[in-house]
Order: sequence, then structure tokens, then C-alpha cells
Amino acid sequence: MKNIAANAKSAFYEISRLNANDKNNILKTIKSELSFRKDSILKENLKDVAAAKQKNLNSALIDRLTLTEERILKIADSIDEIIALEDPAGEISSVKIRPSGIKVGKMRVPIGVILIIYESRPNVTIDSAVLCIKAGNAVILKGGSESINTNRILTEIIKSALSNNKLNPDIVSFADTADRSKINELLKLNQYIDLVIPRGGEGLIRAVVENSTIPVIKHYKGVCHTYIDNEFDSNIYLDIIYNAKVQRPGVCNAMETLLIHKDIAEATLPVIKKTYDGANVQLFGCENTLKILNGISPATEDDWYAEYLDLKLAIKIVDNIDAAIFHINKYGSRHSDAIITSNYNNAHKFLREVDSAAVFVNASTRFSDGGEFGLGAEIGISTDKLHARGPMGIKELTSEKFIVYGSGQIRK
Repeated sequence: MKNIAANAKSAFYEISRLNANDKNNILKTIKSELSFRKDSILKENLKDVAAAKQKNLNSALIDRLTLTEERILKIADSIDEIIALEDPAGEISSVKIRPSGIKVGKMRVPIGVILIIYESRPNVTIDSAVLCIKAGNAVILKGGSESINTNRILTEIIKSALSNNKLNPDIVSFADTADRSKINELLKLNQYIDLVIPRGGEGLIRAVVENSTIPVIKHYKGVCHTYIDNEFDSNIYLDIIYNAKVQRPGVCNAMETLLIHKDIAEATLPVIKKTYDGANVQLFGCENTLKILNGISPATEDDWYAEYLDLKLAIKIVDNIDAAIFHINKYGSRHSDAIITSNYNNAHKFLREVDSAAVFVNASTRFSDGGEFGLGAEIGISTDKLHARGPMGIKELTSEKFIVYGSGQIRK
């Protein structure tokens, strides 16, 4: 682990010197290799999927793990979006002339070596590597053991692309181990690694935070809510809440709790249940919801904190928008939350007071995504407040340093 980290640190100084054109050439090579070697990727991915099924892992996790030819080509095509983005490294801003005559500004620079620890989604391997390269960082990838074969071949492809561009392949490294003690060893190597980004479940995040001596940006679970206000557009609400729950339930920006104003609950809940019944969504309701809907399970306190990542949904009737905001801020994970309303004041109250990384008005929480926000692919969705919050693109993989221009000034 120490050798991996030390080699990554040396490689960082090489990647950090490259201009945008050189970095884009690496990304073009990665895209080409992904398309060319898709059959080999699928072969390795099948091994992981078969092992996951043998272990009886849940369907949502297997869906996140599975690659198809279409998904591989989509991942490859998404690299074009990163290539098209402006390189943030070297950008100079906020230049001011001080009374002494010196010019003080800021320059955006790569962070350094980033350790990314994640679970079953192999697309994260490509997204993370591509974004880190474009921002001028070196990266150490530690994917979940359930995607080990897929991650090996994807990393091999990335390293090959770096070598083909006559660059140090250690710019992207792969911690090929399932030994937790080895990961904890990496988390102590703060002399080489500048930042840790964990992506996954609550247990993973807590383990990283507790063991790391390196700064951590947490990409915590997504307990996402949608609140239907008493003033709302009846033509749009069903499509929004159906999409938020059903379109892809196993991802972090899927809705997990639906809040409904008491004045509209009796009229809307039967329609909502009928809609979700068609998608086999299991519903858990508060005491007042159970008085309106038959055949659903009672919600427990744990359900309000739950990230189901499955076709399950908790429903609660609330007295007003203040009660909805209180519930979200208490039980949510500061990820992504939405209001459906036609009341302008309520929309802006919700935007101001909900303490989440992304807050929506009359739109599905499934839009909480770097690509949908125009960032290209994302490294993840930060639920922290420093130094990045929400979807993290290439700009969030840089920091700023002060730069000073002088003409012989000395301080008196």
C-alpha cells in the first residue's frame, strides 16, 4: 500500500504539468480502448455478476454491478463530455492590486493524490479516473470486492492508455485487495495521499471517517424526499414521484420518503397507491396514511431514516410545509430533496430552509447528477459542506492557491 501511494505521489507531479490538450488525448485513448475491448470487459463482468447471484446479493446491487454493451458504450461516450469541458487547472481569478503595488490573485490547481473507495458500480472506475486525469490529479481506486474482475480490466485499460501516451501508468492505481487492514493502512498515508472520497453505504463511510488521517469528503447515503404541497399542479405530480422512485430505485438520488400535505392526502393517496401498485412498489405508511390506504405496512422510526435502494417507499402525512422541512432536516441525509408546489413563496421557503446539497422545485430528485447539471460525469455527490457540496465534477477536484505578482516590493 505504501508503494502504491508513493508511486501515485510521484506520478501526480507528472500529470499536474500537462496542458488540457495532453490530458484530453489520454481521455480519447481511454474511450477508444473501452469500445475496442468491450467484449473482454463483458466477459470479466459476467464473472462478478455470477458471483453476486451465487451470494444472493440483492437485485439493486446486481443492477449497479451489471454492465451491458449499451452501458459500456454509454460510459465511453460520456468521456466526450469531459473532453469538452474547460480545464480548470491554471485558471487565475480575483486579481487585485494592493496599496503596496503587489497584485494578489488565486490560481486553481489540482488537489494531488485522491483515494476513492467505492462499492459495486464499475462505471465509477472510469468516471473517477477520467475526472481526476482531466483535473490533473493522480488517483488510487479501491472498488468493492464484488466488482473485482471488472475493475481489474478497466484499470488495465486506463493504465494502457496512459502508457500509450508515454505517461506514468501510476497516475491511476488500483488497490487490488479485499483486506480491510490494507485499506486502513492506505487511510494513514497522509504524507502521500491528499484526499479520500468514499462512496457507498453507511458502514463504509463511517469506517473510512473513523480510520482516516487524511481529509475525507463524504458521499453519504441518499435518503431523498419529495413533499407534495397543498397547492400543487395535479398534472405533474404523479409523473415526478413515479420517476423519482421507480425509474432506477437502486441509486442514491432515488426518492425514499414521500411527504404529503394533510389537506390533499385523502384525495391523492389512493391515486398514488394505484400508480405504485403497477410497479410493485411496497409502501410503508404513517398512522394517518394507514387510515386512508389499505394493504400497506406501518412505517417504523427506522423507515424514516432508510435508504431502501429498492422498490420500497415510506409515506408520511404532514400538517404543513414547516413540518415537511422539519422532517427532511431531521431524517434526511442532506443529499437531494424536492417540493411539488405552485406556490412561489413555498417554493422559495423550501429552497432556503432544506439543508441538502441539491433542492428541487417541481422536478424529480433523479436529476441530482453531475451529467444532468452540466458537469460531465461526476466523482460522486458530496453530502459534506466543505470544500465541495453536491455533484462533484472536475472543478471540485481542484483547489485554489494564492499567487502574487510584484515588481520589487518589500514589506515595510
